[in-house]
Amino acid sequence: MKPEGQGTVVLLVEDHLDIAESVAEYLEMRGYAIDHAADGVTGLHLAVTNHYDVIVADVMLPGLDGVSLCRRLRVDARRDTPLLMLTARDTLEDKLVGLDAGADDYLVKPFEIRELEARIRTLLRRQRGAVVAETLRIADLELDLATMQVKRGGQPIRLMPIGLRLLTVLMRASPRVVSRQQLEREVWGDVLPDSDTLRSHLYALRKAIDKPFARPLLHTIPGVGYRLAACDAA
Repeated sequence: MKPEGQGTVVLLVEDHLDIAESVAEYLEMRGYAIDHAADGVTGLHLAVTNHYDVIVADVMLPGLDGVSLCRRLRVDARRDTPLLMLTARDTLEDKLVGLDAGADDYLVKPFEIRELEARIRTLLRRQRGAVVAETLRIADLELDLATMQVKRGGQPIRLMPIGLRLLTVLMRASPRVVSRQQLEREVWGDVLPDSDTLRSHLYALRKAIDKPFARPLLHTIPGVGYRLAACDAA
């Protein structure tokens, strides 16, 4: 049996060398190839000049912090490489800042390396997942499952991998309500996130697909779950 990570190249941007060494050693034993940068400027340079399957970046970095690195990667370089942030900050506001910059997932320090690998595998599955030639439509919102391109009213909408997965689940279920537990299982599998992570990603999704438009499509059903539909009537 080949190692789990064989063929996967990860960029690790972490200034604490003891953490970087332990993560790199573990992942390399699991078959991953690791590039390491100890500051944000070097990390951004590597990220835009090389191909990586996943980027793992600390929030607090010298030179260029992780949030700024992520924002410049998404906006300036227009790269959609799945990115997981390592952070000692676990408040909802901190997560929203990172998600708005384009992060796909969070892991709060201190963390178990096995959970880090599990989250990397989840991001890889979402990025590499096989799709069929199909377009999902809810009102003027479209998701092309072959290209994973999203449009609303003909305008392109940029989403990160977890946002795309949430949107796919909600659009496939529409107009039914999807529970919080079901969304978490569909996106993260058995490695469930902390209580604020789903809320943060749904906030980012709503901001992308609803905020610029007159009619909201993503509805919260209190005590039940979430529904994507042209109206919030039962």
